[in-house]
Amino acid sequence: MNISRGPGQAPKYQRLAADLRRRIMAGEWQAGEALPVESELESQYGVARNTVRLAVDVLVNEGLLVRVQGKGTYLKDHPVLDHHAYLSPAAGAAATPLTPPSLSYAREAERAGRKLTADFQMLIVRATTDITDRLRIAAGEAVVLRRVLRHMDGEPWSIEESHYPVALAASTALMDPDPVAGGDEVALGAAGHVEIGCVDELAARMPNPEEAQWFQAGPGVPLLVQLRTGFTGKGPIRVTETRYCADRNRLVYSLGERKE
Repeated sequence: MNISRGPGQAPKYQRLAADLRRRIMAGEWQAGEALPVESELESQYGVARNTVRLAVDVLVNEGLLVRVQGKGTYLKDHPVLDHHAYLSPAAGAAATPLTPPSLSYAREAERAGRKLTADFQMLIVRATTDITDRLRIAAGEAVVLRRVLRHMDGEPWSIEESHYPVALAASTALMDPDPVAGGDEVALGAAGHVEIGCVDELAARMPNPEEAQWFQAGPGVPLLVQLRTGFTGKGPIRVTETRYCADRNRLVYSLGERKE
């Protein structure tokens, strides 16, 4: 295969990276399997050693490949999991427009044969402008922040932060320093706040230094950011921001009727 550069084309290493990415996505190599050595790729593509190294650098930065000192370059040994970010509740479930995220995560981990663990934190913080605007509260007002740090088989998986107006959370289980059994939806429902809908906003961005350290991702791997505002018939009651590492998560939305 020859990838000599033509007029207006991207540099050779970028086109080589694109073809290697295509082959990886097509399943030519499996997770944990070694990529062909540099000399073999040179021969396959008719390019110089430096072109191969630059192309591999691109895929390492994207989180598709990992270099192992003294052994070679391997496909990243973790699968991308589907997370059902919007899933209608099963028949007979509580009156809520979607399955609680905690239940979705637990079911997905079980189906994948992976171990799901989570660390929980409850804080009172000053809300940022993007939160106060969506909750329709005064700028800088304090909110209850309930944070869940999830891991799959010990690998950092997602950061979920739910923000509630203090006036709404007061005298409910949302003020407890421990998770609510069955999810925050249980505490909301017990207090008479049943969500009837939500709005999701999806974006991608590069992680800040703290996020990059926690997720342990490659330098070129972005985050998927889901910002969800939940509503009752009286207005917004919570804003949940969930951050996912893009090289290990795919968000799935199931709308309308479904069959298991």
